[in-house]
Amino acid sequence: MTAPILIIGGGLAGLFCALKLAPHPVTILSTAPIGSGASSVWAQGGIAAALSDGDTPEKHTHDTMVAGAGIVDEAQVLSMAQEARARIYDLLSYGVPFDRDLEGKLVQSREAAHSERRIVRVKGDTAGKAIMEALHIAVTNAPSIEVIAGLTAQELVCVGGRVTGIVVENKEGALVTYSASAIVLATGGIGHLFEVTTNPVESRGIGLAIAARAGAVIADAEFVQFHPTAIDVGRDPAPLATEALRGDGATLLNAAGERFMVDIHPDAELAPRDIVARAVFAEIQAGRKAFLDCRAAIGAAFKDKFPTVYAICKSAGIDPSTDLIPIIPAEHYHMGGIETDAKGRTSLLGLWAAGEVACTGVHGANRLASNSLLEAVVFAARIAEDIGALNLAAVKPGKNTSGAQSLKEGTGLEAELRHTMAQNVGVVRNHAGLVSSLKKITHIQKQAKTLSLKNMATSCLMIAAAALVRHESRGGHFRTDYPLPVPALAKRSHFTLIEALKIAEDAR
Repeated sequence: MTAPILIIGGGLAGLFCALKLAPHPVTILSTAPIGSGASSVWAQGGIAAALSDGDTPEKHTHDTMVAGAGIVDEAQVLSMAQEARARIYDLLSYGVPFDRDLEGKLVQSREAAHSERRIVRVKGDTAGKAIMEALHIAVTNAPSIEVIAGLTAQELVCVGGRVTGIVVENKEGALVTYSASAIVLATGGIGHLFEVTTNPVESRGIGLAIAARAGAVIADAEFVQFHPTAIDVGRDPAPLATEALRGDGATLLNAAGERFMVDIHPDAELAPRDIVARAVFAEIQAGRKAFLDCRAAIGAAFKDKFPTVYAICKSAGIDPSTDLIPIIPAEHYHMGGIETDAKGRTSLLGLWAAGEVACTGVHGANRLASNSLLEAVVFAARIAEDIGALNLAAVKPGKNTSGAQSLKEGTGLEAELRHTMAQNVGVVRNHAGLVSSLKKITHIQKQAKTLSLKNMATSCLMIAAAALVRHESRGGHFRTDYPLPVPALAKRSHFTLIEALKIAEDAR
């Protein structure tokens, strides 16, 4: 079956949007089997929603504004927070088994920078997995949804200023073009542009790149969130030690046993992620290493309260109830992405974006914990409503195989690209490093033989260029040469690929 509506990506945003579009026929194109290659599966904390007595959408909005460091779109956040309850009940209707107390009320926990306990979880640290399993079943049972896995997005097709299709690579390496009246990009984030990330390999910035190459506006690209407590056991992706551990009292220590966060921020381990990440990074750079200490706060209850993290630690020979957990900052989430409006529409006609690939303005310079899954479902639902109200008969859907074969490319250039991003566009940045990274990225972009590597380099270019021209530190963007925020620069960034290329060309 082909459909006038194509959704690219099988994560939370893509599946939720498809379910909300029912009974409109939808085709989901994904790289991996739906759910398995999505960052949503790995989300441990849960979904933020002001549901408890005493909490309000206005309080949720305030906390988001504070975390976002001055560039959050307040109207967007408030409307998202107000829709949170409805989206949680949508997920319940799809079978998501959120934790409840003995009275049947949803159990909510607190995470860093939240003023209330408002995180809806599943068995402590398995929210993402449980949500995706439930949606997988719902999508499988929906007659209006067709899923085609094993396809990797490579390029958007534009005709007369409108997006009319997408070129994908199939398992055999052939390039296939799908046409549609409406295309939703829900391709995830940029994690694997960096050497250390908590995200699956499919998070390679492909959606951002193909939109940028088609002329879309990219917003807030410089703001990258690094999770401070990835588990440092040499794995790629790096497994995550959820922030909920610190919410339950776990502390951060260096090799000397010192709680280094106490002298850095009044909230200590529950300070905003960017502050904690830089502190952990500084300890590692200084040779003092960094560890998460859960022994006193969680201890013997670890296995039952946080089974995912417990299993990861045990597989690496660590007993988190009695041992320190070695940690390292890792790329975790991209606040920037394809700029969208309140309905999820991009600057290109016929193209919508949802989830981490999109930039709706709700995260600002630093995402508040557990707002990402909420944003995904809220804006996916809005996109479904927007597309569902359109007349989609103008473009006849279909597909054709071009016959071209994708070239194979060694991993050397990709590794070089990831290393460059980690060294110069990571937790700590400066002018010299960003200029150097732009030169290296543009060189790799010119050397790339495949669209896949070209796309990765394009996303790297957008991030590094935006970081170079922001002469301040704000949220997830920290520069040693401009270590303080500048009030006059408290505004979002907006760049096209042409503008980013000019920044790179002029970089000195």
